[in-house]
Amino acid sequence: MDRMLYVAMSGAKETLLAQANNSSNLANVNTAGFMEDLNQFRSMPVFGQGYPTRVYALDERPDINFHKGSLEATGNPLDVAVDGKGYLAVQALDGTEAYTRRGDLKVDANGIVTNGEGLPVLGNGGPIALPPFEKIAIAADGTITIQPEGATPEALAIVDRIKLVDPPAADLRKGEDGLMRLKDGANPPADARTRLVSGSLESSNVNVADALVNMIELSRKFEFQVKMMKTAQDLDAATAKLMRLG
Repeated sequence: MDRMLYVAMSGAKETLLAQANNSSNLANVNTAGFMEDLNQFRSMPVFGQGYPTRVYALDERPDINFHKGSLEATGNPLDVAVDGKGYLAVQALDGTEAYTRRGDLKVDANGIVTNGEGLPVLGNGGPIALPPFEKIAIAADGTITIQPEGATPEALAIVDRIKLVDPPAADLRKGEDGLMRLKDGANPPADARTRLVSGSLESSNVNVADALVNMIELSRKFEFQVKMMKTAQDLDAATAKLMRLG
């Protein structure tokens, strides 16, 4: 009975982890460029002395959903979406180079171009910094052109170019910060074939209906595991009662 209890307990624990992953996907359904985290259950035999007669549940994240979200036109010249495959390079909080498809760009008080998470967007020589400007345009190849403050419309200046990369999906991993990096820790070179769509944003690729159905299914699995633990408790109580009668 104690073995039955631990098997049910492991199932309930791993179901909660899967539910947390699913809840994270639902919470980011409106996050531009978000890529859905996938998860799966598999059996894990318990090895030790004797034969592995017990199999526990294990929830794991095998990969992420690389399908692209839909493009939504915003008309904002600072909004960009990656057209097809590829990623924008940003500077993560730890200072390393990382990659994302989130293109809701902004210019902070210091002139640094950041995305919606507040992470600096990288250009040819590091984070992109802009002087005061009146108008801005981002070309399909990532080139940033501005009309400097006080200048005539003809006096346009090319400031920098957003670093765009397109490493193989098999070489990428998603960190706990939601950013993509190469598994070997290297930084891929800029890819001239990767293009941007200016004035648009890529939506999250999370399917809300599927996520809600998955949430209900996981809730039922958790209830089943709790019921199994209650059954183990009832069997233990019945056994103790028989022992007292003897």
